[in-house]
Amino acid sequence: MRVLTVNAGSSSLKLRLLHDDEQVAGHDVQHWRGEPDPVRDFFHEHGAQAIGHRVVHGGPKLQGPAVLDDALLRYLSELTELAPLHQARALDAMRAAAECAPGTPAVACVDTAFHTTLPEAARTYALPKEWNERWGLRRYGFHGLSHGYASRRGAELAGLTGGRVLSCHLGAGASLAAVRDGRCVDTTMGFTPDEGLVMATRSGSVDPGLLEWLLTSGKVGVDELCDALRKRSGLAGLAGGSGDLRDVLTASADCDQDAELAYDVYVHSLVRHAGAMVAAMGGLDLLVFTGGVGEHQPRLRAEVADRLGFLGVAVDPERNAAADADADIGEAGARVRSVVVESREDLEIARQTARALTAEPVPTG
Repeated sequence: MRVLTVNAGSSSLKLRLLHDDEQVAGHDVQHWRGEPDPVRDFFHEHGAQAIGHRVVHGGPKLQGPAVLDDALLRYLSELTELAPLHQARALDAMRAAAECAPGTPAVACVDTAFHTTLPEAARTYALPKEWNERWGLRRYGFHGLSHGYASRRGAELAGLTGGRVLSCHLGAGASLAAVRDGRCVDTTMGFTPDEGLVMATRSGSVDPGLLEWLLTSGKVGVDELCDALRKRSGLAGLAGGSGDLRDVLTASADCDQDAELAYDVYVHSLVRHAGAMVAAMGGLDLLVFTGGVGEHQPRLRAEVADRLGFLGVAVDPERNAAADADADIGEAGARVRSVVVESREDLEIARQTARALTAEPVPTG
């Protein structure tokens, strides 16, 4: 099946045409504001039998890929406030695809679906029970398309069947997933994609009492706080600039103290949350790095592995430095295997789209 995969980020758009897992064509738009032209032009040039859309938030009802119709589009629109940086752009892409290819079946592939296996203890917030029930407050988790693919592909590279896998999706947005025997049992992102790790421009987890103090003391207003937490925090907030880790490392090498601290905070957050994920699944057999940062920053991989050395993690310096796309970077004889996996959300979307169009409907309850 020829599937057009549409991956809309907060300000970018990735279009891929896949035929039986092979990429036929691709096009990236780095600064995309939701205009339909790129989707229309790509589809008219290449065509497709089906279209698969990455959707960040599926809410409480969507537990897997589902064929798009008007009702589902309305439901996904209602979730925009839970993932404002990404959901609106995904909806723009869906509308653009529907306009240029009205007879082509389209499927929503949601990041939250991979995390529907979270145990009740892991997904439940210790808030008033009536709040959780009334408003659907729970840990949803995100980057599920990436974690699902990376954890499976990583196990293949390591020659493992089942086991305990820590999947590290590290990009502008970042999260960890604890995957035991193919099922996600914990993850760092929560009700929204803002919880968890320090990211490029997002703060990650912050003491709620601190946020309450900022608001109630009149230091900042709600809009300013939300904007700062999502767009002016993380690496960007500490080091200045875009929050791109490459820029932070360059500045750090020039003895920029703010950049040095930003990097140290980033690594500390990553290792701290990694320890929690390992505890949640009762140990570690495989460490997987994926995403733009995870795939292309050997220094970061080496430092994380070193700090997790007490678990049996060790990477080979030469393998780590030379890793390109899918690669085993573990030290020979290390108890925990370590691999780098090229992020292939497009492949996961295409596979889920094909399954959704040829299999029984996915539960939505």
